[in-house]
Amino acid sequence: MALDIGALSPDFSLANQFGETVDSTSLSGGSVVVFFPFAFSRICTDELGELRDNLGLFDAAGVTLVAIAVDHKYTLRAFAETNDISFDLLADFWPHGSVTRAFDAFDETHGYAERISYVLDGRGSVRSVITSPHGQGRPIAEYSQALSSVEDAL
Repeated sequence: MALDIGALSPDFSLANQFGETVDSTSLSGGSVVVFFPFAFSRICTDELGELRDNLGLFDAAGVTLVAIAVDHKYTLRAFAETNDISFDLLADFWPHGSVTRAFDAFDETHGYAERISYVLDGRGSVRSVITSPHGQGRPIAEYSQALSSVEDAL
């Protein structure tokens, strides 16, 4: 399940991997919010590494990339340092998964984030949703297609 196209994204405020607060109001100009199950898992490491390697795609579209997991900020910091990730990794650790739930991206059975990405315009409206089945990463080509739709709205 995911938020509908055109829906307003929920407001949030979470700590990044450095303990700095990042809130939804600081993501003006459009954003891509990537939910991922766990730092250090094979698929998540590959997926976030691919996003890292393609940051120019997001910069060219004028959007901010953030990724959210239910991991602790210290886990996310170690993950970012190990994998040379420079974009914000946000910890939805406590209350466990509250922001992830608000975005309809929480797997209640397993207690972690589903693989759902939202492309948001400058008003916080959902312009595109990118998902993948359990055990598969989201292809970077889908981000490229989704970003072209939001560039027109910025």
